[in-house]
This record gives sequence, C-alpha cells and structure tokens, in this order.
Amino acid sequence: MAEEVLLFGTWGSPFSRRVEMALKLKGIEYKYIEEDITNKSAALLKYNPVHKKIPVLVHNGKPVAESLVIIEYIDETWKHHPILPKDPYERANARFWAKFIDEKCLAAIWKSCFGEEKEREKAVEEASELLKFLENELKEKRSFGGETIGLVDIAANVIGFWVGVFEETTGVELLTKEKFPKLSNWTNEYVSNSFIKENLPPRDKLIAYYRNRFGIPNASK
Repeated sequence: MAEEVLLFGTWGSPFSRRVEMALKLKGIEYKYIEEDITNKSAALLKYNPVHKKIPVLVHNGKPVAESLVIIEYIDETWKHHPILPKDPYERANARFWAKFIDEKCLAAIWKSCFGEEKEREKAVEEASELLKFLENELKEKRSFGGETIGLVDIAANVIGFWVGVFEETTGVELLTKEKFPKLSNWTNEYVSNSFIKENLPPRDKLIAYYRNRFGIPNASK
C-alpha cells in the first residue's frame, strides 16, 4: 500500500515552508493543502484540535503538529539524508538552537518590526542581543549544520529570508553586515542556495501581504 503524506499549510508561513523543505530534502512525495487561516477547514481542526494551527503533517492518517516536531518525525521516519546529526550531543545542541530561534528570537524580531512604535527601539536591542548568540554559534561554519543543511538551518529560515522581508516592509534594520558579519554571510548563501530558493515564497508577494496586513504604505523604506 502506498504511503499517504498530506501537509496542511499556508504559502507565506515560515513554519509550513520548514516542513516542505524537510520533505523535499528527503525526496518524499506529499500532497500540499493550502489553508485559509481566517477560515480554517474542518480537516485542519480535526487533525490539530489542540492548537488549531498550521502546519500539520498527516502520515497514513496519523497527524503530527508543530513544525520542529514534524521535522524530527520526518527525520526519524525516513532515515536517508539525515537532518539531525547522529552524535547525541550534536543532536541535543541542534534541538537547543532550533528551540532558541522559536522561543526567543521570533517574538523579539516580530516586536522589532511590527510591535508598538514606542517599544520598537527596545525590541530591536533585545533582538540584536539574541541574534548575537546565533552569530557566535556559526563560528567559521558554512551553515549551522556544518557543510550540509541541518535542523537549525531549516528552523532559521525566518532569519535567512523573512527578516529581510520584514526589514523591507517596515524600514527597521536588524541584520546588518557591520553587526552580524557571519550571520549576514550565512543569510546571503542561504537565499542563493538553489534548493532553499525553491522552497521560499515570492518575496514581492510576501512584502505586499505584510504591507496590506499592517497598513504600511509602499514608500515606508
């Protein structure tokens, strides 16, 4: 019996795109279902009744929710082209930094760009302090996974692509080459990588989406 793999997501979500990246890295065939987050489908609510959010992977009828959890499930189910390192310490380290991005960096980045005007300066400082940890973690490596794309590189798609979109949308400067030379180089390589590029949404469409969502005029920068 053929395996059935479904992915519920939205085109502009970094979390959906993470899962697509992992599936494509493994060469797994899947059916993508675009969700309208303002009018969620009965299927999404059925498969993720707790959070009622995308992404949700459904493998042979069994749902898995939350992007980082889904990526680990994919890596453990399909063993070829490993996403996490084999070494237990390195695996733990990768999980730590992926979680750090989600639990610490994302909120600070969002507040820096889309938070209350009066709080933005403080939020930019906080985001910069957090990004410095990632700058130091890169050391002299080409990517967080070493020579290959790993869990942290996939989790950091928000920093590699979405931060640039947020900056252009709002005029806020976060990731400058002066402050973050290694992270900036990693970002440039990230968006230039043909595999990564194929798994990113159209930049102009995404900028237009955020400008429309937050009522930001085109001449904001």
